[in-house]
Amino acid sequence: MVETATAEAPANTPRVLTWHSEDDTAAFARALAAQPLLANAFLTLHGDLGAGKTTLVRHLLRALGVQGRIKSPTYAVVEPHEAPGLAIWHFDFYRFDDPREWEDAGFRDIFASPGLKLAEWPEKAAALTPPADLAIHIEAIDDTERQVTLHAPTPLGRSLLQGMTA
Repeated sequence: MVETATAEAPANTPRVLTWHSEDDTAAFARALAAQPLLANAFLTLHGDLGAGKTTLVRHLLRALGVQGRIKSPTYAVVEPHEAPGLAIWHFDFYRFDDPREWEDAGFRDIFASPGLKLAEWPEKAAALTPPADLAIHIEAIDDTERQVTLHAPTPLGRSLLQGMTA
């Protein structure tokens, strides 16, 4: 994993990484999982189909200790997961198109409760979700290489990123 160097950039400056293989994705997921503040964070994952959003989520969930099958919530919109001492909700808003579904499905209650929330295709529900603590933008360069831009607009998000470089 290669990080683009920045000379003492402001705290809210995006961090840019290059993942050369899925091993780099897994290493990033392990580093993120090691951050205690992750327990109540909201992470959004952005990128085209096939960019690696779900792959990152799977590596992150494994690093957090989730056992069993990890499936994409593309059709269910949300999949709950349990890790030791941690509730996790993995959203995929790709097929989300009716704001009434937000209330009907109880998403407001999920976002108001403790736990890690991960959202793929968050722009489809952007008016309803809180601001992301960490927005992860993944761009496929080729079959294996990814350029990843990390935006941390909240104090929690900035603390997560700082903890990953400490």
